[in-house]
This record gives sequence, structure tokens and C-alpha cells, in this order.
Amino acid sequence: MSQTTTQRAATRTGAVVEFSGVAKRYGTHLALTEFDLTLRAGELVALLGPSGSGKTTALRVLAGLESCDDGGIRIDGDDVSALPTSRRDMGMVFQSYSLFPHLSAGENVEFGLRMRRVPAPERRERAAAALALVGLDAHYDRFAHQLSGGQQQRVALARALVTQPRVLLLDEPLSALDAKVRVQLRDQIRRIQTDLGITTLFVTHDQDEALAVADRVAVMRDGRIEQVGTPEELYTRPATPFIADFVGLSNRLPGVVRHGFAEVHGVVLPLLDPSHPDGAVQVFVRQEDLTLAPAGPGEAGPADQSGRSLAGTVLISSFLGSLRRTSVRLAQGGTVVVQHDVRDRLQVGDSVMVRFSGAPVPVQAAS
Repeated sequence: MSQTTTQRAATRTGAVVEFSGVAKRYGTHLALTEFDLTLRAGELVALLGPSGSGKTTALRVLAGLESCDDGGIRIDGDDVSALPTSRRDMGMVFQSYSLFPHLSAGENVEFGLRMRRVPAPERRERAAAALALVGLDAHYDRFAHQLSGGQQQRVALARALVTQPRVLLLDEPLSALDAKVRVQLRDQIRRIQTDLGITTLFVTHDQDEALAVADRVAVMRDGRIEQVGTPEELYTRPATPFIADFVGLSNRLPGVVRHGFAEVHGVVLPLLDPSHPDGAVQVFVRQEDLTLAPAGPGEAGPADQSGRSLAGTVLISSFLGSLRRTSVRLAQGGTVVVQHDVRDRLQVGDSVMVRFSGAPVPVQAAS
């Protein structure tokens, strides 16, 4: 980035964005209801949720591409609910690259500046600096068909940043890329966002992306925010069974709650919410909160004497590069999946003991 552009970017501080009681209807369908969320200045917040949860609708309402039916949106205290998109000062990057095929990469990046009547010499300087920011300074004169998918998406990012918007909106920007490029570009987006201090809303259905890049994650369900918190908070202390099931990989096991503890096939585990009423429940146990060991002599029964391990038989073990996931049929019935070290190689049919770490667990009343 040139010194002029760097200095200009450094003088910008991220905007505070507030959704207050926002609702959006499409006919009889309520896509957003009582949607409340505040993005702090310079913060990257990810909206995470399954398809149809309202993530993109929330982003489009913020962008002004959709109107609010109820509630309002403020940016740095100013109500922008009635403003058109062109007056909200936002940069947007979507899943589709949407580059103009007849323009070079540099001309694509310049486009927003041209619409703002920025003089040609400054346009070129700022576009070149924006392309350098995303690592494409040598690609100014290349056309879209001469660029890879990852490079095209970086051009789209440069185009969104070159106008120095108050807020950056990213709607599934990486989903069309292959896995390795996706991770590289994800990390680059986070670095750039942090360096520039730009307030960013990142919409994704990919929990790995959300947990990796966001300062906070808002998990959505049926047009509402189910929980908002840091990635660590969501993962280790899910507020609802839906969060426990959606964020991370959990085993669902039948159990019973008694006096603030959950019991699963005789294994007693502490509850995340000790006030949960007694009764039959579904217990959510993270795959990494289980470990495996070969069943030794005298461990043919369904449980060991420690009260923390259950006997089982290996059904399948999958090599995933940095880890393994092994499915085990428990002697008491049911199956669990254990995430473990790649060096612990198990064969189908091996007798094993599945040990519970004793980490607190969320539960859901049995239906």
C-alpha cells in the first residue's frame, strides 16, 4: 500500500453497527424477528447458521438491499434504515465474484472510485495499493479469465476495500473455492481486516470459518440469534442444545439427570447447567472429550471400575490427516465417534474402552 493510502486507512476507525429489533417478512414468512446485534468498532462478527436461518437476510438489510419491516439500524449512532445502499458507505463481497469481464483487475477495482468521480491518477494509485494489499499488485492489467478463482475473489475484496468503507460485508465469500485456497484467503481476509480496523460482518454456514476468523460469532436459527459470544465461549459453553449440536462435533447419547449431574450408561458427568431438572435427557459429548484404549484383561464387561470408561467395538476408523475419527459401537448399545491422535491406529473389530474426560456437558430433555 502506498504511504498516502496507508495513512488514509490508518486514520479511519471502525464504525459501531447496531441492529435493534429488526424484523423482515417475505409474505407470511418471517425471515428475521426481534433481531438485535451490535458490532463494536473494528470488530469482525460472523453470522453462522444453517440454510434458511436468516444470515444473508440480516446482511442484506444492513446493506440496504432489503428494507426493515420493523426495528432499525444505526451506524455510529445515525439511523440509516431509510438510506439507500449508495449512501451507507459499505463495501460488499459476495460468493459470486461479479467482476466485469471486459475490464482488467485494476479497472474492476477502480470502478467504485470512478462512480465517486475520483480523478484518474488517484484512482489508479488507490487501486494499485488495494491490489497490493491482497497480494495481486502484479496482476493489475490481467482480465478475469486470466485469474484463478482465488485471485478473482481477492480482486473483489480489493474492490470492496478501495473506497475505504465504514463497514465491510462478506456474504459466503469463500464457499466457491477449494479447501486449501479457502483457508489461505480466510487468513488473509482476517489479517487485512485487523490491519485496517474495519468493522466487518461475515456471513457463513461453515463453522470452521466462523470460529477461525471472528472476534465474536452470532449463531442464528429461524430468524433469531440463538447465542452470541467468542468462538471459545460458543464451543465450550453452548447456551442451548442447538448450539451444542451445531457448533463442533458432538455425540448425542441417552442419559438421565439426577441432582445436577448427567448419567450415561453408568458414567456420571457434570452439567454445564447444574440447575437442569431431573429426568431423561439427550447428552451432548464432544468427540475430543473421549479417548480410546485397547480393552485389557478383565475389561470385557460394559464398563470399567473407574466409572469413566465404557467397553465397545471399533466399527470404522478414518484417517483425516492431522487426526483420526473412530466410530465405536458401545456394549450397552449405540455408537460414539472419538477424535484422536493419528498415531493411535485401530482396526475394525478391535475391543476398546471409551473413556470420558469428565468435561461438563449440555443436555436436552428427551422428547
